[in-house]
Formats: sequence, C-alpha cells, structure tokens
Amino acid sequence: MSEQYYVVNIRVYLDKNKPTYIGGETLYTLLSDFECPNPDVQHFLQHNAIEFTKKDQSVTYLIFNADDASLAGYFTLAVKPISINAGNISKTMAKKLARVSILDAASGCYTTAAYLIAQLGKNYALPKDKRIGGTVLLDFALEAIDNLKYSVGGIMEFLECEDNSFLLDFYSQNKFKLFDVRITNTTYGNEPHKLVIKIYIVERLIINIVLIISRFFMQIL
Repeated sequence: MSEQYYVVNIRVYLDKNKPTYIGGETLYTLLSDFECPNPDVQHFLQHNAIEFTKKDQSVTYLIFNADDASLAGYFTLAVKPISINAGNISKTMAKKLARVSILDAASGCYTTAAYLIAQLGKNYALPKDKRIGGTVLLDFALEAIDNLKYSVGGIMEFLECEDNSFLLDFYSQNKFKLFDVRITNTTYGNEPHKLVIKIYIVERLIINIVLIISRFFMQIL
C-alpha cells in the first residue's frame, strides 16, 4: 500500500486506555476539516461516525497524508446481512457462497453476513495535488477487510453505488461487474429522493474467491 498515507481506526482516539486517546470533542474538531461535494458523505463523518463506532454499528478509519498529517479521506466498515438471488450467479459462485450462507428454497436467495464498505470519501478541502486518488482510497478499504478476513474469516464484502455514470465507469475500470439493481428511498435534510442502487460482483484473482460488491453514498473520484 502507498507509503504516502497512513490509516487510523478512530477507536484509538476514543479509547481512554490508549496513549493515542484524544476524546470525542477533539476528534469532532479534527473531522470538521473534512469537505465533500456529496453531503451524505460529509454529514456521516462529522455527525454519525463517532457515535456509530461507540455503539459498534460500524467503524470508521481515517486516512492521513504522511508528510503533514492532513486528513486525506476516510472509509467506514460494518458487518451486515446480504441476500443474493441464486438465479443471478453461476454454479461455481453458488458453491462458494454455500460455504458461508444459507439458501432459502422459497425465495431462491442465499443469505449471509458480509463486510460492508458503508462510506468512502476523500477530503476536497485539500489542494488538488494533495487529494487521495479514488483507487488508492478503495484499496485501503479492501486491505482493511482482507486483514479482518485473515483474523476472523469471511469471504465477501459489498458496497452500493448511486446510479451515476461517473461512478459506474470507475467501478468498471476496477473490474467490477453488475450484479443486481434495486430502488431505495433516502432522506437528507428535508428533501427525500430516490436512488437506484446497483450491486456489483467481482472475482479478485489474488485470492480466487468471489466477492459481492456494491456501493452507497460515496464520493471518491
């Protein structure tokens, strides 16, 4: 991974038994330096990330520039259930899923727990030459998941993507393939709106297993 950046789990800033403890108030101040064109991405980091981590709903990781410790970006991970329609996958993929999931004969869906990349965003408050690239940001998130898989197991991670051609092109370039589409309602502020959620599936050749990947509310490019 790039030596230009380093990653910090925000738990170390919130744990009073750690020498890195700074407390919630100081951490809020640090996060206030983050800016993103996607309001959901910015709002989550500055208003939800700390509480979600304290409640074990998810864990947020901060990425810093190694040269000046400026906040370059962040990602948030969680473990969530996912349902996968057996009719949308090959027999080979089904065999791999069967190791860690249950097939509901009535619905024809596999249900399993998977690692969710819940948020992914870079800091637009930095000058362009200091901003982290989308691929580097995504790689940090996947590396963190690989470390979790090494420690506790699991074979799948997923994220959801807004129906945006710019983002979809990015994922296609990173060898992601369309897996499914669904509609969801979300609200930010007082303006509810609909999002088309596209789920992606990719086989990472390095470990030769199938990973379910989708994406939700992320600004990475």
